[in-house]
Amino acid sequence: MTDRKDQLAANLARVEERIAAACAAAGREREEVTLVVVTKTYPASDVRILHGLGVRHVAENRDQDAAPKAEACADLSLTWHFVGQLQTNKVRSVVGYADVVQSVDRVRLVTALSAAAVRNGRELGCLLQVALDAGSGERGDRGGVAPDGVGELAAAVEAAPGLRLDGLMTVAPLSGVYAGRQREAFDRLVEISSRLRGNHPAANMVSAGMSGDLEDAVAAGATHVRVGTAVLGDRPRLG
Repeated sequence: MTDRKDQLAANLARVEERIAAACAAAGREREEVTLVVVTKTYPASDVRILHGLGVRHVAENRDQDAAPKAEACADLSLTWHFVGQLQTNKVRSVVGYADVVQSVDRVRLVTALSAAAVRNGRELGCLLQVALDAGSGERGDRGGVAPDGVGELAAAVEAAPGLRLDGLMTVAPLSGVYAGRQREAFDRLVEISSRLRGNHPAANMVSAGMSGDLEDAVAAGATHVRVGTAVLGDRPRLG
């Protein structure tokens, strides 16, 4: 366990240095960017170590992994983010532990999340996942609403009991005009965010960037970066 703690501490320090350098290069304060560590496939013991190292935001993308891990770490002061594509039949479970769902991309999901949040007496933060590879009215290859659908979806979240519209999220697209152009993709997301805040001023979160492109996200103006491998490293995965 000590070896694992040392490994995670070293990795975390390197990621913190990268974020700090990216903020300095962009003329931003380090406090403007929140690190969300994506712990998918890694055990609850790693989450406990990360908490001891100061991490307070963790993310998962599969409910079957996340639910038992969140329960095992329920005594820790953590904000849990759900970042994967979410099916409506998993909503009840996810709402039981997630504080923020970063992958809201359709009205049907909004309806299901609202019902579950009300049932649980919770307020759930929601980020709209924007698919920069999607045409009008389409969904992206990795989930997400097309840019021209953001306004309608935001209005649905804003009107839904138990939900709070926090902002936007994207995953750098693998196809389309932004493929391989992460900085331009993240700049586009920030533009969409600026328009969104015209009608929803409190929706100021912008989640973008992962281990390989967090600098581009910080330069564009992201408020949250989602980092997994750079913190947790490559190691044997859970089943």
